Amino acid sequence: MVDKSFYNIKEDITLAKAAEVMSAVLQNAAKGNEKISAIATMANAGSEDICFFYDRKIKEKAANMKAKACVTTEDLQSFVPENVTVLISSNPKEAFIKLNEYMYAERMPQPGIDASAKIAESAHIGESCFIGANVVIGENVVIGDNCIIEPNVVIAHDCKIGNYCRIGNNASIAYSIIGNHCYIYTGARIGQDGFGFQFMNGQHHRIPQLGRVIIGNDVEIGANACVDRGALDDTVIGDGCRIDNFVQIAHNDKLGMGCVIVSQVGIAGSCTLGDFVVLGGQVGLADHLNVGSGAQIAAQSGVMRDVEAGAVVMGSPCVPFKDYMRQVSFLQKNSKK
Repeated sequence: MVDKSFYNIKEDITLAKAAEVMSAVLQNAAKGNEKISAIATMANAGSEDICFFYDRKIKEKAANMKAKACVTTEDLQSFVPENVTVLISSNPKEAFIKLNEYMYAERMPQPGIDASAKIAESAHIGESCFIGANVVIGENVVIGDNCIIEPNVVIAHDCKIGNYCRIGNNASIAYSIIGNHCYIYTGARIGQDGFGFQFMNGQHHRIPQLGRVIIGNDVEIGANACVDRGALDDTVIGDGCRIDNFVQIAHNDKLGMGCVIVSQVGIAGSCTLGDFVVLGGQVGLADHLNVGSGAQIAAQSGVMRDVEAGAVVMGSPCVPFKDYMRQVSFLQKNSKK
C-alpha cells in the first residue's frame, strides 16, 4: 500500500471517475458510484482497492483476487472473480499510469529560497522556484520558472536550466545547458571533465576538456549518473532520454531522442546513438562507435563495433541475438560430450 506519510493521496474515487480517468469501460454501470481508496497489487488488494491484471502468465492467481475492482483486458476478464467489478482497458499498463498520476502525487516544496543558499548576484532565478538549503549557484547562472533545486546542489557559473526542472539533492552541474521538464536525480554529476589523457614525458598528461553538456527537453538522468562534458565537441543528450542510476556517459557522446540507458552502462567517448536506442544493464561500448536508431543491446553485452539500426544484439563481443542463442546452444550440447 502507498504510505500516506510520503505522498498526497486522493481517496474515495468513484469507479465511474476512475473509468473516465483511465479511458476504460466500467462493465457494470450500476457500480459507478462505489468508491475505491487505493491502488494495490493483485495479490494485496483489499475490499476497498482497485488492482490491475494484464499478464496471462498469472491468470491462475486471479481466482484469489480480493479487490473491489480490477482493470483488465477483454481477453482476460473471464479469469476475474464474479464479485470483483471489472473495468476493461485496451492497455491496462497505460491505464495504471493514468490512475496513479490522478490519485497520487509526491509532496513538493513550496516556492522560496532557503536562507542558507549561496546565490551569485549575477544569477537569474525564474518565478515560483524552490531553492533548498546550502545550494550554491554561481555567476551568470540562469534558472527558468517553476524549478526545484534541492538541498546541497551546486550549479557552476554560466549554466542554463530551463523551466519546470528538478535537480535532486547533492547533484552538481557545470558547463551545461539543460532544457525544460528535466529531472536530474540525487547525486548526479553533469559536466565534469571527460576522461582524457595523453602519455607525455613519462606521465599521463590531462587533455583539456573544453566542450559542454547539452541536455534536451523531458530528460531524466538517474542518481549518481555521470555525464562528462566534451573535449572540443559537446556531449549531447537528446529529448526524452531516460538514463538510469550509475550510468557513465563519456565526453563527446551523442544520444538521439528517446534513448533508454539502464543502470551501470558505460559508454566510452565519441559514441553516437540514434533515436530510441535501448542499452540493457551493464552494457559497455568502446569509443567512437555508432549505434543506429531503434537498436537494442541486451544486458552485459560488450559492443566493440558499430550496430545497425533496428538490430537486436547480445553477448561480449555482441552478435545478433539469434546468433548468440545458437552459440549458447552449441556450447551446452558440446560441453556434455
